[in-house]
Amino acid sequence: MASTDITSDRKRPDGAAGKGDATPDDLAGLEAGLDALDAVQIRRTPVREVLLRKVLPPVVAVVLVLVVWELLVRAQVTETYKLPSPSAVWDSAREMWLAGTLLEVVWTSVSRGLLGFLLAVALGTPLGLLVARVKLVRAAIGPILSGLQSLPSVAWVAPAVIWLGLNDRMMFAVILLGAVPSIANGLVSGVDQVPPLFLRAGRTLGATGLRGTWHIVLPAALPGYLAGLKQGWAFSWRSLMAAEIIASSPELGLGLGQLLENGRSNFDMPGIFLSILLILFVGIAIDLLIFSPLERWVLRSRGLLVKN
Repeated sequence: MASTDITSDRKRPDGAAGKGDATPDDLAGLEAGLDALDAVQIRRTPVREVLLRKVLPPVVAVVLVLVVWELLVRAQVTETYKLPSPSAVWDSAREMWLAGTLLEVVWTSVSRGLLGFLLAVALGTPLGLLVARVKLVRAAIGPILSGLQSLPSVAWVAPAVIWLGLNDRMMFAVILLGAVPSIANGLVSGVDQVPPLFLRAGRTLGATGLRGTWHIVLPAALPGYLAGLKQGWAFSWRSLMAAEIIASSPELGLGLGQLLENGRSNFDMPGIFLSILLILFVGIAIDLLIFSPLERWVLRSRGLLVKN
């Protein structure tokens, strides 16, 4: 029986392949199939498809919100001084634009927020690496970072004013205390999810110490780190708004938080709604212009997003 099976697997005298042989055509087909699995279909998305899938939905959502808002005003569900109409808010924005103060107010807050966020990244990144890589440091300050992350940033405004006074340093201190723990914890989470095989492979290739951190740990921890950066920006922006609302002063200039507080002091509901919308707009714009492209780049570099 054994000799019969061996004979049947050998090539027949007429040159035909037996059932155990692989012809060149079979190997070529297998290779083509594997290449097809790894290949990423690259095509340019038509402008019409981009408009329908990415532009139209948010535009429709905004229009629906405005329609519902206007209907509520016309139905007089509450007094007009409590719920102003969209046209009243638009008139308030138009007045600030004609006075030349609208962009100035927005830029005052945006510049503070971005500078404070960059400082938080510069401090939170090495702190996160230290906590993630040194067990003693993690045991000592890891719980403190988690506690600081859950602490409302508005709690830091009062001591920051007493320590530093009503100036930009106070604003940056509040931003750092709100954003650094989020960035550090995000990086720690990303490092914890790095497969040990990557670290062993890096050590085998000589990537140890700072080289291993730069070439192995940080690239592998990038998704978690990016999530921490995104959350850190959210904390930076919220901390800044809290500081501007509470610590209003002519020396600090007029930012979005001060604009909101001025509207409350003057019972100016159109101004209050305008401030809220501007704060929301800046948050959405930063996410769309900075963090969304970064997320797509990370996913695309890992083969998790089809290139368009």
